[in-house]
Amino acid sequence: MLWKSLHEIQKQGYTGSYDTVARYTRRIRHSQGLKPRQRYSKQVLPKVAEPEKLRLTPRRAAWLVLRKQESLEPNDEQLIALLIAQHPDLAQAIELAQGFAQMVRTLTPLQLDEWLTQADSSNLSAFGRNALRLREDYDAVKAGLTMSVSNGPVEGQPYRLKMLKRQMYGRAKIDLLERRFLLAT
Repeated sequence: MLWKSLHEIQKQGYTGSYDTVARYTRRIRHSQGLKPRQRYSKQVLPKVAEPEKLRLTPRRAAWLVLRKQESLEPNDEQLIALLIAQHPDLAQAIELAQGFAQMVRTLTPLQLDEWLTQADSSNLSAFGRNALRLREDYDAVKAGLTMSVSNGPVEGQPYRLKMLKRQMYGRAKIDLLERRFLLAT
């Protein structure tokens, strides 16, 4: 109906758009107290629904493989089994990754030598390179798997101080900066 009206006023010299005419007629209907026109769409749109399963992205697959066994849901275990069944190299990568994660979580350095041999003998070059780098720093890796103490808090101090320095840059002299550092600890 509006199209007919638009064509009629265009014959009389109107050069505006359909949207302008539609907005104007809506305002007229509203000012007269009439209900807005029902809009009928020729195209039927599908219903929007949440997918039943999340897409398996590389990041999600890595997360599934490295999660603790007790925190896995049955669907997650099925996905891992499906990944293992896909390809022998993928099965070997999953086995090596889970073995290393378990070794780090439980702090069992006795398994390190066995894991390094498995990684070296695998036909996966990424794990071979990783094993080579771990062998280069073998004593530190062994100590990391033996001791429950971490140097994380010590490493965080310089970054915290740098952050405070950046926050105070150009705002105060050295005495105020020094007080802020001392009070922040």
